[in-house]
Order: sequence, then structure tokens, then C-alpha cells
Amino acid sequence: MGRVEALEQLGSRRFDLLVVGGGIVGAGIAEAASAHGLSVALVDKGDFGSATSSASSKLIHGGLRYLRLGDVGLVREAHHERRILMTVVAPHLVRRLPFLFPLYDDGPFRPWVVQTGIVLYSTIARARLNGPIAVERARRMVPQLRADGLRKCSLYADAWTNDGRLTLANVAAAAGAGAVVVNYAEVVALRGREGADVQADGQTISVRADRIVNAAGPWVDRVRRLEDPAARRSVRLSKGVHVLVDGGADWDAALTIPHDKVRVTFAVPWEGMLLLGTTDTLHDGEPETAAVTSDDVEQVLAEASAAVEDIGPVRATFSGLRVLPGGDGETANARRETVFSTGPCGMVSVAGGKLTTYRRIALDALDHLGVRGLSPRPRPLPGATGLEHIVWPEELDRATRNHLLHLYGSRAVDVLAPAADDPSLLEPLVAGRPDVRAQELYARTHEWALTDEDVLRRRTTAWLAASAARV
Repeated sequence: MGRVEALEQLGSRRFDLLVVGGGIVGAGIAEAASAHGLSVALVDKGDFGSATSSASSKLIHGGLRYLRLGDVGLVREAHHERRILMTVVAPHLVRRLPFLFPLYDDGPFRPWVVQTGIVLYSTIARARLNGPIAVERARRMVPQLRADGLRKCSLYADAWTNDGRLTLANVAAAAGAGAVVVNYAEVVALRGREGADVQADGQTISVRADRIVNAAGPWVDRVRRLEDPAARRSVRLSKGVHVLVDGGADWDAALTIPHDKVRVTFAVPWEGMLLLGTTDTLHDGEPETAAVTSDDVEQVLAEASAAVEDIGPVRATFSGLRVLPGGDGETANARRETVFSTGPCGMVSVAGGKLTTYRRIALDALDHLGVRGLSPRPRPLPGATGLEHIVWPEELDRATRNHLLHLYGSRAVDVLAPAADDPSLLEPLVAGRPDVRAQELYARTHEWALTDEDVLRRRTTAWLAASAARV
């Protein structure tokens, strides 16, 4: 369905559900609702996944530090979802990754505390990869691991993903099940229990919907105030900054770096670079004002240097905003729970949660909306099946094939199909990255990309080429 038709249907149909916000939670809700037979409209004031859902730490994990906070239930649920994502929902997008937990003389933990925690964590995860390993083996796995003061290392397993593509895969699944999905479409007014007014492409469209769910992430309270101008702030925002540097290509594991008895940061080999972060600082302003500062970058590099030697030059930075329950105290100590609220006209607002548990959050949101007969059974996302039957063009090298397999799964066949008539589509999209020109064509014709940034940053990894070229 093209954009013109989608906008026409947005204003001419009546929907069972209008989902406001196309991040991972909104996309997951739209996918689950469509799969259960509801007629769904999904809108986002920007691009799908253009905020925090493409600016995370790229991890699908149980959350080792949440054990320290006493959130055993959250860790158990997250590990359950991690296994499902890796094996059924998106095995092409979610892949296993070993993690090292180094312990230094000046660190906050005693070795037995860490080892006990990792054994418990791995037991919950049903993973056999856990336990102490020799320092020499650890340094072979992570050549840049700081040796000075290193006492012990423990190993455990989690997973990594391309968060923007995971979000987009859920949007695609919803659309494939009949949902009308429109990006760059902002809800500007709510009309009681009748629906909402949406601005898109210079026009205001009245969308009729029986139910509305507010999954606007950091903008959740702004949408709440469209329903109730007197609505008070219900959440806090925490800024998380990440830094990309040279390195990581020869790493066989990621690092979990402890800084106190609760907070950790990560060094993750990702897309041929090293992803460092993240910060966890209170953001008091409007979501649009969140930005990476020089102090943020210095903090990330300083914290990484606690375990990483010879950190390369900074190539790129990005930030996202966590949505946390309202309250006091340090944001790093706040529980990563999901909060649901219902407004005076029945709109259900969803705030908080984890990328890893988005499926569970989606089902809970539908339950709060009064949808019955929900099945928790996992469904493969588009591209998740038939991975072993792909026939690749001979011109593509192994690195490009693996890259396309990760981003699209079996849909890589559809991405590359036009290249049979136009071999130039197999040429690199940008120098220095494995993305090909066929991906841009597919992004604009099948994945709702309207701008160059939509293509380069969220449908492909081409933006990293510009980052790598910086001096």
C-alpha cells in the first residue's frame, strides 16, 4: 500500500485501534493487534523507530544489573523473550553474543558476588555459557581488555540486534496483516471516544477509532495532555548516550563494565566498530532538546577506559531517552518497569519497559484496552523463516550476503530481485559499507522511507560510512 492510499484509508475507514507512536512498543502493539484480527492504524509524528528505538545499546538481554536491584521477575521475563526472539520471532536480527565481566583491584565487586550473580543469571537464562575464565583467554577474546589490575573474568551470554530494523520488521508484519501504517503523521487532537485528528502531508485527517493506545515514548505525556490538558507529568526521562569508535573487529565477546554496585556500561563490537555506553542522566527538558554534549562523550570514554585500552577516535555519537516511572532518586536506580494508565476518554497510555520485552508489553497493552482472547504464542516476523533457502547472486561477496541476511532475513530475495534487470543495484550504496543500492530502492518502495536519513540511518547502515570517514 502506497502512502497516498494509506492516507486515504486513514480518513475513510473506522478502526478498532489507533496506535500513536511507531517505536518498538507501538510497532509491537500494532503487530499483535493485527495478528489477533483487529483493524489497526499506526501513526508516528516522525519516522518509524526514529527516536529511542534506533538509539539503544543494541542489546537483547536479561539485564544482569537488574538482579542487583532485586528485579528477578524482570530478568526471568526478559530471558524468556530473548530466547523467543532468537529462535522464532527474529533469528536473523537477534543473535547470540558472549559477554565478559572483568574484575579489577579497584572495582566495586568481590569475585564471589559476581560469580554467584552470573550463575543465577545464566540459570534463569537456561544458558550453559557461564563462569570464570582465565585472564589469558579473556584477553584473546577481547584484545583491548585492560590488563593493569585485572584480577578475574567471568563469561556469560546475551544477544545483540539492529534495533531500528527490529522495529521496522514489526511495522512490516502489522502492515502485512492489514494495518494502515503512516509515518510523518502527527496526532494533533483527540476527539473524545471518536478518534483523533492527524496532520500529514499538509492536511488534517480525522481518524475514527474505537480504541486509542498512546505509545509515544518520551512524548507520552504530551499525547496524554491532548486528552486531558490538566494531566500531570507521569514519567521521568533519562538520557542515554552512546559513542562509536574504531575497533571491535577482532573482538570475540562484548564487555560489561561495572562502575558501582548497580550501574554498568558496555563495550560492544557492532557493525565493524566498537559501541560504547551508555550514560544514565536525568533529562528535564522537552524530548526534542536532548542532545549529546562534550561532557557526555568524555564520560562515556572515561568509563570505557576502566576496562578498554587504546580506545580509537570517536566516529559517531547518538542518544536516546529512557522512559522511567515518576519518582525521586537517581535514574540509574529506577525500576525498568512498564506503567499503564487510562485517561478520562479511555485512551490507554504505555510508558517505560525494555526493548527486549516489547512483545510482552504489547500483549499487556491490549489487555488494558479490553482485547480478549490474546495468545502469547510467538509469531515469526517477516524474513524470519526460509533462511536456509536463499539463492544469492554470484556477484555478492560473503560479507555482503551475511549483512543482508542479518537485516532482512529471507526477504533479502525480494530486496535483490530488481537487480536481475538492473545489475547496478548490486553496487555499494556508499563506499566502505556492505549495503547495496537495491536496499535504497526497497526502502523507498516497500519500507516507507521518505528522506535520505530514513534510508541511510534506519533502513541500512550506510550512515556508518560517513562516521568512519571522519577525522
